[in-house]
Amino acid sequence: MSTDPSGSEQAREGHSDTSRRYPKRPIVGVGAVVLTEDGRVVLVKRGHAPLAGQWSLPGGTLEVGESLEAGVAREIREETGLIVDVGPLVELFDRILLDDGGAVEYHFVLADYLCRPRQGRLEAGTDVEDAVLADPDALEPYRLTEKARSVISQARAIAGRDR
Repeated sequence: MSTDPSGSEQAREGHSDTSRRYPKRPIVGVGAVVLTEDGRVVLVKRGHAPLAGQWSLPGGTLEVGESLEAGVAREIREETGLIVDVGPLVELFDRILLDDGGAVEYHFVLADYLCRPRQGRLEAGTDVEDAVLADPDALEPYRLTEKARSVISQARAIAGRDR
């Protein structure tokens, strides 16, 4: 075996198909722009890599045998305590993150949906440090990724057409 100065070769050794780091194939994830009646959006502060400590849209990985819509509803309930009505797909995209040596450390295919809360009380659940309702016109303090801001904007446009 050759020496890899980035350490990525050692990190890849022994990984399984279910490993999120250095996956053998892309992992399907689901997320949501949960918009309240007054137009606020649900944000969560991630508790685990790859976005640990960063604010983002709630969501996670799809389980085997689970539909996209069922997966997004489950993830939102687990992360935020909210039961949601799952609406239309907002965007399908990939997130590929490379390690310092240029190897693919994470590769997700993400389906983000527009959702509306139906029941529950917002609280930080599994895999998140915090959950908040934010004004979508004042997201700067949350330092969201450009992609998250774009998806929120698209969801708001869809929600405006649906009213």
